[in-house]
Amino acid sequence: MNGTWILVVTFLIFFMHAGFAMLEAGQVRSKNVANQLTKNLLTWSIGVTVFFLIGTAFTSLVNGSPGIASAAGSLFSGGELAVEEGVIGPYVNWLYGAVFAMTAATIVSGAVAGRAKLRAYVTYTFLLAAVIYPMVIAFTWSASGDGLVAQLTGTAFHDFAGGMIVHGMGGIAGLTAAAVLGPRMDRYADDGSTNVIPGHSLTFAVLGTLVLAFGWYGFNVGTASVVSGGVFNTLTLNLVAMGTTIAMAAGGIGAATVVWLRTGKVDTLYVANGLLAGLVGITAIPDTTAWWGALVVGLLAGGQLPLVFEFVSDTLKIDDVCAVFPVHGSAGVLGTLLFPFVAAPGELSAGIGAHFVAQLTGVVIIGGWTLTATAAVWYVLKVSGEARVTAEHEQEGLDISEHGVETYPEFGGDRVATDGGPSVVDATDSDSESPRADGGEEAGAEIKMVTAVVRPDKLGAIKQALAEVKAPSLTVTNVSGRGSQPAKKGQWRGEEFTVDLHQKVKVEVVVADIPADEVAEAIADAAETGEPGDGKVFIMPVEDALQVRTGATGPEAV
Repeated sequence: MNGTWILVVTFLIFFMHAGFAMLEAGQVRSKNVANQLTKNLLTWSIGVTVFFLIGTAFTSLVNGSPGIASAAGSLFSGGELAVEEGVIGPYVNWLYGAVFAMTAATIVSGAVAGRAKLRAYVTYTFLLAAVIYPMVIAFTWSASGDGLVAQLTGTAFHDFAGGMIVHGMGGIAGLTAAAVLGPRMDRYADDGSTNVIPGHSLTFAVLGTLVLAFGWYGFNVGTASVVSGGVFNTLTLNLVAMGTTIAMAAGGIGAATVVWLRTGKVDTLYVANGLLAGLVGITAIPDTTAWWGALVVGLLAGGQLPLVFEFVSDTLKIDDVCAVFPVHGSAGVLGTLLFPFVAAPGELSAGIGAHFVAQLTGVVIIGGWTLTATAAVWYVLKVSGEARVTAEHEQEGLDISEHGVETYPEFGGDRVATDGGPSVVDATDSDSESPRADGGEEAGAEIKMVTAVVRPDKLGAIKQALAEVKAPSLTVTNVSGRGSQPAKKGQWRGEEFTVDLHQKVKVEVVVADIPADEVAEAIADAAETGEPGDGKVFIMPVEDALQVRTGATGPEAV
């Protein structure tokens, strides 16, 4: 039963990859969605294989414990499964560790989105799974319980479910990779100001957040539910279940409050990111934290998020696309360092000072190793010209340049606007009076085009008005433009930006025997609201026309 439960927990943590995929895809531009999804798929596919073949053995080599390689050699005896009754096999233990490792790996993809070559990211994922993350495990979660921190300080480093070892490490790695890689095109203006580049789907981002929160119970509560030595610790389970939930909720409150105080608005993406920051903050310490401590950790982890993101983005000029450092990095560090200050009575094995020194030492070791190793890998890739796509490919989008696909092909330049209403031709048709096709009843009639740029919501009324003046034929195109309509203010993760190109539809009507001024007046009357932005109507002469089906020319073709 314990082995079955470990596998259930493992599957919950694996499902977090679906959350990461949606969260990151929602925060990138539509032209880079397929690239982001591919990186998430390859993180698991390549990373888990490398962690099996190399990473676990590397950890075992460093800390002196038997690893998967040695266990696999004795797993089968004479062709039969040779696992002792009641003992969790080495492959299950490996898989449980692998989902933690892959969580750390996939965090990095969000920081380098929109400009990293796929092969550069895959190379880094290989090295993270083979060496970088396994070395962090050897420093901390050693089999003997006397990791490097304990050897240096005399007090063990406390990280229950990976707040620093997994999330803090991943956030620092992402920030480092983004710094070496450089910002996306147009992220910063020539004068040093920051340009806002909104992601394409807030819906995906929030969905991904909630999927991650669901899987997080596998991280924390699932780990607390594993039987150790035949004993099920109900006190630990109570603390972890409560702390994880309270810190999650408080993280959203903390982020919402800070961004509201700074901008006067509650930013949706910040609330989502704050919820995750609260979870990251508590992940290292849910087994010891008092209820009020969980509240404090969540509020602080969520509250620091907008401040740290702004510092990273505007002061350090590091383009962390999906805010992986303030969500995973700084929140993980914060929660880890708060361990001795928010512990429930009787949960500390030494003094507050001794525990804080141990926690700080662990943070410095993990952060220093991760930063150094990550910077070295990405610097070598950058110097060799393999880190970043070309400017042309970045402008075109990584979906096309790296994968040859479009995530949303139907949203391309050939999309057709429609108001979704009934056909006005059918609505006005009758035996006594039917709409006539424009066309050549008067010899020498002039052909003219009436072009209108109007509000999209007025398209249905315009269609009806044109049918009433017997000119139902029209062509409609989605456009955007700027005129007398005031610009709008938008907000993305608390940063304000200006939207001065407004969505419009362009209606084109070509007429011959119907007076063009009647058509123009019909469009104007139907489109008018009395507010700036109603649009304009233009009348232009057409030199000639050719009907494709019949070959007719001139007014007859119209």
